[in-house]
Amino acid sequence: MPDSMSEQLRRDMECEGLLECFHGLKELDKDCFRALVGSGEALTVDEIADAVERERSTAYRAVQRLLQTGFIQKDQINYDQGGYYHVYSPTDPSEIADDMQRLLNDWYAKMGQLIQEFETKYEQSETAVPAAES
Repeated sequence: MPDSMSEQLRRDMECEGLLECFHGLKELDKDCFRALVGSGEALTVDEIADAVERERSTAYRAVQRLLQTGFIQKDQINYDQGGYYHVYSPTDPSEIADDMQRLLNDWYAKMGQLIQEFETKYEQSETAVPAAES
């Protein structure tokens, strides 16, 4: 069960915690992201798996989650004799930050709407309750 908002606000959070907070990413996902950022160059899934000391298939699933959230990019490298392979690199941090800001703004607007609905619903309920008879 996810932490309540008040619990999350009381918790010490580092910037990488935003990956978990915004997109529900796991510790392995964050490790793979850090490996890509720390490498300074694009990496294959095998290289990422080696960096985080996990099986290729496990690292591949983390890479897929990072791709879906837009935190990393995939590029195709073609062999001269035919065939290709993929390499992955982190997305520009300003693009990631802009995306998280948009998500936060959307969430904030939605929460404001729900709070207003809550207030309206329960204000009406209060006035609809008949007074107790003596």
